[in-house]
Amino acid sequence: MSEPVDDTGIREVSWDGATCVVTITPTYSGCPAMQEISAHVVDTLRQKGLASVRIQTRLSPAWTTDWLTPAGHAALKRYGIAPPKEKAIDISGLARGVHRAPVQCPRCGSDATRLVSQFGSTSCKALYRCSHCGEPFDYFKAH
Repeated sequence: MSEPVDDTGIREVSWDGATCVVTITPTYSGCPAMQEISAHVVDTLRQKGLASVRIQTRLSPAWTTDWLTPAGHAALKRYGIAPPKEKAIDISGLARGVHRAPVQCPRCGSDATRLVSQFGSTSCKALYRCSHCGEPFDYFKAH
């Protein structure tokens, strides 16, 4: 496959006879987008000429935002989602009084943003609002 599969959760591509087997890992267990992601992978591969495609799910190791590449961060931002600012293994935010870097608005680039809700459109995102442009946006939480 010549097209990149950057940050899609694709862990492995293998063959079982004439069937292309794509192993994917959800961003969260129970991710509501898994069916759509699977359908997109199958459709894309069929458009490339593969007649037989099977999707399988692997939950371990769990997906982490540490696997996002710079291209993946840029793609999230273009889509209007602020990419994670820190590494998932950073637990410093659990301590009281620790100041975290502000979340940058993916639309106007301002750091003048505020958390509206720990949960955004999906459980892997938090809802923020930009004080500069006034737009709400999702922030992809590090995990």
